[in-house]
Amino acid sequence: MIDTHVAALLRTVDVALHLSDARGCDEVMLPGLCRGDLEVLGQRLGVPVVRGPKDLKDLPTLFGREAAMEGYGEYETRIVAEIVEAWQLPWQEILAQAEYYREAGADVMDLGCPPMEGFDGAGETVARLRERGFTVSIDTFDVDTIREADEAGVDLVLSVNSQNMAVVPHVSCPVVVIPDFGEGLESLERNAARVAEMGASYVLDPILDPLSFGFTAALDRFYRTRQAHPEAPMLMGLGNLTELTDADSTGINAVMAGVAAELRIDYVLTTEVISWARGAVRELDVGRRLMHYALKNRVLPKSLDDRLIALKDTPYEPYTEAELRAMQGHVTDRHHRIFADHEQVYVFNRDVFVAGTEPAAIFAELPLADPGHAFYLGRELERAALAVRLGKRYTQESQLRWGYLSRDEEA
Repeated sequence: MIDTHVAALLRTVDVALHLSDARGCDEVMLPGLCRGDLEVLGQRLGVPVVRGPKDLKDLPTLFGREAAMEGYGEYETRIVAEIVEAWQLPWQEILAQAEYYREAGADVMDLGCPPMEGFDGAGETVARLRERGFTVSIDTFDVDTIREADEAGVDLVLSVNSQNMAVVPHVSCPVVVIPDFGEGLESLERNAARVAEMGASYVLDPILDPLSFGFTAALDRFYRTRQAHPEAPMLMGLGNLTELTDADSTGINAVMAGVAAELRIDYVLTTEVISWARGAVRELDVGRRLMHYALKNRVLPKSLDDRLIALKDTPYEPYTEAELRAMQGHVTDRHHRIFADHEQVYVFNRDVFVAGTEPAAIFAELPLADPGHAFYLGRELERAALAVRLGKRYTQESQLRWGYLSRDEEA
């Protein structure tokens, strides 16, 4: 037996001192909080060494989990990320945003332009981005800007309708066709037919309106367009939802990634201007993989990939107060154990057991040995209280889980 009362203080070197050979076992599982080099320990023991869950109650889930999902990570929907107001940004800022979006998972960089005006230098910007390996679209109705961007090799033009249709014969890349302003599907069909007559490649966008301005009718337009054109490429702009709704973008993007998967939408257009939509590209990158797998395998998008569960948390079973008091009965040292359930925070050692919701009130009841210990307890109590408030799992000396926003912890 290894003489330690706190799993987080256990190190692989401690295990090596007490266990020298594990041949005959399939693997050795250490507590999830155990620190150190697993590979070195595995070489000493002669079998693979892995970290188990950080909480003992998660062992049944660990042993019952399914094998890796074959094909998970594939997707069909491509992400177009708009660099808003690119027409008035310096080159270095455009490049920085493009690199940020590409790292986040975007496939196409969309250069935002003034709605009805030109973008001086559009061609040069397109060319410089393409030289660096970016796929580029231009978001404008201005005919001169479209032609300049096309000459520089732009990959996609957003957008055309009857207002600027005359530019289509002069463009070599696909164009996104939209309805005339204020009109519906009949206008989209008419414009698409004209583009097809010109022999140009096109992508259909029935336009997704914001909530309270015809969102459900817009979904119906997308559905009917897909029914009428089962093989036509389609684009769906999501900024009208994520940027114009007082809600975190994560859940919106999860749902819309599912809609895009069901409708076989080829492109989703997004951006990250407003504060609550920061991370939208990463959210869509996770969402398109999750929904593609769920749709392809006819399963619910549940218990497959938890990265879009960011503000709240995955299901967990906390220790009850009765279980913790029973645990205290076996404690023989003064190290503080900190736990949290759905209602309050618990702190105990061999001498005290304190429960509450306010870190300051709990802190006042604890005997403190030194300033360093006080700092440690204060930090952990604030983290535990935040977990209770948000419905998150708390594990002592571990960061809270934030889904795709989580940072890798040091081993």
